[in-house]
Amino acid sequence: MVFYSSYKKIKVLEDGPYEAMGNIPLNHLRYVPNARKFSLEYEELEKYETDEIVHLCRCGMSKDKPYCDGSHNKGFDGTETAPTTTYEEMAKFIEGKQIDLLDAEELCAGARFCDTKSGTWNLVETSNHPDAKRIVKHQTKACPSGRLTAVNKEGLHLEPKLRKEISALEDPGAGVMGPLWVKGGILIESDAGDPYPTRNRVTLCRCGKSKNKPFCDASHLKSVKE
Repeated sequence: MVFYSSYKKIKVLEDGPYEAMGNIPLNHLRYVPNARKFSLEYEELEKYETDEIVHLCRCGMSKDKPYCDGSHNKGFDGTETAPTTTYEEMAKFIEGKQIDLLDAEELCAGARFCDTKSGTWNLVETSNHPDAKRIVKHQTKACPSGRLTAVNKEGLHLEPKLRKEISALEDPGAGVMGPLWVKGGILIESDAGDPYPTRNRVTLCRCGKSKNKPFCDASHLKSVKE
C-alpha cells in the first residue's frame, strides 16, 4: 500500500536525487540578464508535470532534467556537508543609510541580482539616492538563495511572499544551468532523516559539484570562469 500525503517536503536521498513529496508545483525559470550579464528579473519558460512524488536530479547527469533518470547510479557522491545553522546564526548585519541588510554569504548561489545598479552593499552603505531603498528591496527579494535580506529601519525583515513551489533555474547570462529554487518554506530533510532549518528561499545544488550539499554554492559557475 502506498501512502500519499499533501504535506510538502523534499527528502535528500543518499547518493541519489531529491524526492519531492506533496505534489509541489514545478516550473522552469530563467534569469533575465542585462547587457553586463547581471540578472534583472525572472521569466517563466515552462511548467512541468508533477505528481504526489517526483524525483529531481541533483547529480547533474540526467538527460531528462529536472527529473532524475537514474544517471546518479553511474557514480555520484552526494554526501551532505551543509551545517544545520540557522539563517540568523549565519547572517551578518550591515547598517545602511536608508535601509539595513542581512548577508549570509555562505548561501550565495551566484544569481547576480545584487550586482545591478551599483551593487546592493554599496547602495545600502553609501547611497542617499531616493531610489536606493527601492532598488535594494528588489535586489534582495529576487535573491533566490535568501543570502540577502533587506531590513527596514524599524527592524522588519522585508521577506518576499512566495508560494510553495520548486523552480529549475537557468542562467543565460553565464550560459549554465542554475540550481533548484525552493520557495515558500518547504521542509528539506537530509538522507539521515534530519530536517534542515526551514527558510522561505533556498537553492539546492543540481550540478552535483557543490561543497555545501545539498545547497548550492555557485559551483555551477566555476566551469564558466575556468
